Amino acid sequence: MGRQCEICGKGSILGNRVARRGLPKKKGGIGLKTTGISRREFRPNLHRVKAIINGRVRHIRACARCIQSGRVQKAL
Repeated sequence: MGRQCEICGKGSILGNRVARRGLPKKKGGIGLKTTGISRREFRPNLHRVKAIINGRVRHIRACARCIQSGRVQKAL
């Protein structure tokens, strides 16, 4: 399981990178024009931490949200 949180299962998702040119209308321009769209990947913010799982200490890859919310019990 590469690039996936072992706690919540959050993984990579695909989206678009949109290149634009021009000045927005509210800044006095005629609007933004799209000049190109290409695919990109949104990756989760994973960290390798020592955690207690089933009473044993092991290394896991957990996302920042799980670590901050306390779902991961860190080993000392």
